[in-house]
Amino acid sequence: MKIFLIGMMGSGKSFWSKHLAKKLKTGGYDLDFLIESHEEKTIPEIFAEDGEDYFRKSEGKILRWFKEKKTFVLATGGGTPCFDDNMDWMNQHGITIWLDEPVTTLVERLLPEKEHRPLIRSLSEPELVQFLTHKLKEREPFYTKAKHRLTGKEINDLSFKKIIQQYA
Repeated sequence: MKIFLIGMMGSGKSFWSKHLAKKLKTGGYDLDFLIESHEEKTIPEIFAEDGEDYFRKSEGKILRWFKEKKTFVLATGGGTPCFDDNMDWMNQHGITIWLDEPVTTLVERLLPEKEHRPLIRSLSEPELVQFLTHKLKEREPFYTKAKHRLTGKEINDLSFKKIIQQYA
C-alpha cells in the first residue's frame, strides 16, 4: 500500500500520514522533513540560499525514492504535485488522496503557527485568506488529478478505511 497525501498547508497531511501509518503498521513520512534532513538545511534556507528550482529538483528526487518502497504513507508538500510531473508519477506509483479543507479551516489552523511557516509569517489574517485562496486556485488543476478527494468532515478514519479497502 503506497499512499500519497496531497493538499494545502494546514490541511492535515502530516497528522494523517502519522495516524494512518500507525493504523496500517507501516512507515509514515513527511516529504518536507526528508528534504531538510537530506539537504541539512531548513526549507526556508534552501529557498534563500539555493532557490526554488534547486528545492523542486531535490523534492522530485526524494519523492522518487519511494518507488522502491513497498508500503508507506507520505505527506507531500503543498506544492509537490505542481512540479516535474510529480502528480502523474504519484498516480502511477500509488494511491493519491487530496485532503481538501476549506480556506476558512486552513486559516484557523495556520494562524497560531504562522511563526513556523516562512511563506505566511508576515501575513495578516485577511492577507492569509487571500494568499491561500490564490494558491488553491493555482494548484487545483494538479490536486484534481488525485485518485481520491476528501473534503472537510469526510477527512476521517472511516473515509480513509473505505479508500484503502478498495486496494486491499
